[in-house]
Formats: sequence, structure tokens, C-alpha cells
Amino acid sequence: MTTSERYASAKEMFASLGVDTDAALETLRKIPVSMHCWQGDDVIGFDHDGPLTGGIQTTGDYPGKARTPQELMADMDKAISLVPGKKKINIHACYAIFEEGEFADRNRLEPRHFAKWVEFAKERGMGLDFNPTFFSHPMVKDGLTLSSPDPEVRKFWIEHGKACIRISQYFAEETGIPCVMNIWTGDGFKDVPADRMGPRMRYKESIEAILAEPFDKTKVKPCVESKVFGIGVESYTAGSAEFTLSFAATHEGCLPLMDNGHYHPTEVVSDKIPAMLCFYPEIALHVTRGVRWDSDHVLILDDETREIAKEIVRCDALERVYIALDYFDASINRVSAWAVGMRSFQKSLMMALCTPNAALKKLQDESRFTELMATQEAIKMLPFGDVWNYYCEQCNVAGDFDLFGEVQKYEEEVLLKR
Repeated sequence: MTTSERYASAKEMFASLGVDTDAALETLRKIPVSMHCWQGDDVIGFDHDGPLTGGIQTTGDYPGKARTPQELMADMDKAISLVPGKKKINIHACYAIFEEGEFADRNRLEPRHFAKWVEFAKERGMGLDFNPTFFSHPMVKDGLTLSSPDPEVRKFWIEHGKACIRISQYFAEETGIPCVMNIWTGDGFKDVPADRMGPRMRYKESIEAILAEPFDKTKVKPCVESKVFGIGVESYTAGSAEFTLSFAATHEGCLPLMDNGHYHPTEVVSDKIPAMLCFYPEIALHVTRGVRWDSDHVLILDDETREIAKEIVRCDALERVYIALDYFDASINRVSAWAVGMRSFQKSLMMALCTPNAALKKLQDESRFTELMATQEAIKMLPFGDVWNYYCEQCNVAGDFDLFGEVQKYEEEVLLKR
């Protein structure tokens, strides 16, 4: 049977459950997923040559790492060509692109330092998301930035945050697509602190100072991201979940951002999404795969990834949740890491859209729990793969079993020659 014939058969099966797969795929085409630039060069960026510091670490030395903006964009282009659906590009501030002989420190960054990223995005019809880079810099003092007791350190990083607000506004104005700007710092302490409130008050005041920079709330979506712990800050982080959720709730125009690797191992973001949507008009996500901790493994089609997509869809929140991926694996082909992760979340969205959510909700509301369990288990065996393969064919991207061949060819022709 051809892919189209298999899809026609699957379409009938889904239709018998009240699911219109054509409509589901049409919706899927319009859902943007933001692809993070930092997978391509192990989070090094272009404004420093030193190691990663500040709670960030990559492992592995697979050949072919991007070394220049041109190489990084070429690799991203290849990954984008292997992913169906709508994409955005997510940039960290350390990926500023300077003219030869030029340099601007992070508190002096300007929109023009990201003009090539805007050009790259506009040529591909994509929006841009942005992240201030509060790590791997000499002004990270004793592991602290916005919460530092040193006013000069705080001033430097506040200026950086303000510069990033202006750059985010530039991104949105140039692309015509809102820019999600995420504030995350690794501020914290390795051992038990003597003062937990003081750093958080300084952190709060610093973020408020950043957000005092004028911006259009319809174009720039600032977020605050929490973390339970990090490398070197195992005992305390200033930006805890309680802190960031409370900050976003009490500051108009600021969104909470949840990274599903930033919680205790028994917590799941999928369960938090519907709770958050009861109170917040919009939320943002960084989707990753933590293995026992915030290890930023490449996203795969695992249970939690599927549950995250399922909650977004069945909460009717596709217009309220900003989706971005965040992981960095230096032990495997980096282009493949992008493509597999992006495709995994697209698959999760497709499966959620092809699930008879209204029928399942009805069973729950009518307390028909035995039937609900049996039906949920039966749904797992539906021919989602036939729908996915058809979608890839319609989008002119490689099927799952052709993906490795595409990546291997690019590795041989491009990556191994670096």
C-alpha cells in the first residue's frame, strides 16, 4: 500500500471515533514550535571563547560542531528542512553577530548585532524568540547576577536585560510575529544559605527594573523561568517555581515559563499546564527531556512529551501556549538532535489532535471510568504512524526511516570537513 492508501484507511478508522484527521493536520501545520539555536554549537555562542559556566554544561565531543554564524545557520537550515510544520527560531543573546573588529559587551548589545538573524528568519517566514544570557561571563560573580549583593553586578545585568527587551521588540517588528523573551538565571548557592529572602528580593527588583524598559506587550512576551537546582547551586536557587509563578501573577504582561527539566523528578509539567491555564491568559514552555535531573537530553516521543502536547490541545490552548524546545547534546550528530526533537514534539501534537478528546471527557464527566480506561488504552494502538507518514509526505520532508540517511549524507559532505 502507498502512504496515501494507508492514510485513507487510517482516516476512516479515526473518523469512526469522531476524529477528522484532515482537520487535525491542517491545524498542526499552523502550530509554531521554536527551535533553539544553541543545540548546534553546544551553547558556546559568538561572544566568548571560554567554557560554559553558571549552571550550564554539555557533554560529548561529536565532530562537526558549528564554529561560525554561517556554519550554525547552515546546520539549522538542514534541520529545518527535515521538520514538517511551522517553526520559529530561538536565539540566546550570546549569539550576537559582530562585524569584523567589532565587539559589544552584553550590557551594550543593540538590535543591529542581530540583523543577520532577522534576515535569516524573514527569508524563511519565521518568527524569532530571544533569551538574555546570564551565564558564561566575567560579571557572573560568585554564581550571582540579578540577585547579587553587589550593585554594580546587578546594574550590568539589568542593562543587559533592558538591551534584550529592545532587541526583542526589534525582532517582533521586523518579522511581524510576537517575540517570547525568557529571563532565566542560574543564581543560587551550592550549600545551605543564611539568607533566602534577600537574594529573591534583589532578583525581584532587578527583573522589575528590566521590565520598566518600554515595550509593546502585544509584540514582546517577557517570561520568567524557574529552576529547582543547578550545577554548583544545588541547595538554593533564587528563581524557584514559587518565585517565578508569583512574579508573573503580579506583574502584568509577564508570563510564567515552565521547563519540564526544572522540577523535582516526580513533578510533571503536563499536570501543571491545565492548572496554570486556569489563572494565566498565556504561558510559555521549554520542552526538554530530563534523565533523573535537568540533563537536557534530546526530546523523544516519550510519555511526558505526549502528555504535554495532549494537555495543550485538550485545554484548547494552542493560542495561549508558546512552545519552544531546549536541550543540548554534544554526544551525537547535532543536526539529528534538532530534527528528532522537533519531529517528536510535532508527533505529540499530531497524536493529541487525532485523539477523540471530547468523547473521553464525556466518559469522565459521566463517571464511566472503566470504559474510559479501556478506551484510552485502545486509542494507543490507533494507526498514528500512518497519519504522520502522510503528513511528512504532504510537507515534502523525509519519513522517519529516511531521516538518518539525510543526516548521514550531510555529515559526510559538510560536518566532517570542518
